[in-house]
Amino acid sequence: MDMTTQGIQIAQPFVPAKPNAAKVVARSVNVHYGEKHALKDVSVDVPDQAVMAFIGPSGCGKSTFLRCINRMNDTIPICRVTGKIEIDGKDIYDPALDVVQLRARVGMVFQKPNPFPKSIYENVAYGPRIHGLAKNKTDLDEIVTTSLEKAGLLKEVKDRLNDSGTSLSGGQQQRLCIARAIAVSPDIILMDEPCSALDPIATARIEELIDELRSNFCIIIVTHSMQQAARVSQRTAFFHLGILVEEGETEAIFTNPREERTRDYITGRFG
Repeated sequence: MDMTTQGIQIAQPFVPAKPNAAKVVARSVNVHYGEKHALKDVSVDVPDQAVMAFIGPSGCGKSTFLRCINRMNDTIPICRVTGKIEIDGKDIYDPALDVVQLRARVGMVFQKPNPFPKSIYENVAYGPRIHGLAKNKTDLDEIVTTSLEKAGLLKEVKDRLNDSGTSLSGGQQQRLCIARAIAVSPDIILMDEPCSALDPIATARIEELIDELRSNFCIIIVTHSMQQAARVSQRTAFFHLGILVEEGETEAIFTNPREERTRDYITGRFG
């Protein structure tokens, strides 16, 4: 079945920087919210310097798994995570691990743009300042400028850095949140439905930005849009009812899925 004939544009194939280079390695990950078994025995490798998309219907576990990677599930009292997740070979659930430092290495961009009620400059400077990444004001200025440039926002805001971040349009706010995430030089950027609140033009700009950023970061995106997953990702994982049904190169998932459930979801039989 050739899905490209149904108008889904496939991203460029993934060519790893190093053979079998995995940034995140998950093995037998289970998540319980009280009595509810939300994620069941998930094992997957996430490559470095590439975009991996998590797709599947609402409530399938994809966002739950995303939040395991920066331990945001720790903030939910009834949540229990078992199994193993490693970043660069180090267990992120090791009791000795500094969770604050982990979350500096693993940036997060949410569904709805959430700039701080501060200036554009202060939104980006906040992280580097609290993590001590700038020795002086000149260093901080450079981090802010570079981060805004990488997020494709500098030209639009360079003369209004003291304006409130909330004064920007929705698409600009989301790019500001991306600039804020990359200002602390993370290894990984998690994106949970980053375009669902945006119009098509802003969505296209964010997708271009994701493609530009992937050469420097490991990016994981949760999306309900199969077209978006096909456009921006090199690998795709399909979740259903808390189970990772299938994972592989995006082109293979969309053109020749191995599992019938994957084929049914992609062709619109459920979801």
